Amino acid sequence: MNSLRIAVASKEGIAIDEHFGHAKKFYIYDVSMSGHRFIEERQVKNYCLGGSSDKNAMVDILETIKDCSVVFVAKIGDGPADKLNARGIQAVVEYTWEEIGPSLMDYIRAVSDKNETVHM
Repeated sequence: MNSLRIAVASKEGIAIDEHFGHAKKFYIYDVSMSGHRFIEERQVKNYCLGGSSDKNAMVDILETIKDCSVVFVAKIGDGPADKLNARGIQAVVEYTWEEIGPSLMDYIRAVSDKNETVHM
């Protein structure tokens, strides 16, 4: 495996602490067995409006992270997870509240150990 591009929903870029629908930005990383590299911060309009959703914002989010194979989130609903899966993006919630860097490295090791195939 070469590297994965991973989007992280985070309030301040320290921990994985943002619900997918509430995210106003995603931190983008390239991750490989040799380390992780921050690429950029991408701004989005959150789509969850407390009981309703902004479909245009969801389309924008999907477009904004379309080059990513994985998105780390604190929480995500089934509908948004299905939309991500349909585009070949896997939502990961196993690292909620954890620090970004160590979580990225733990994930890449786990994927590499399993020899899982992910969309790159």
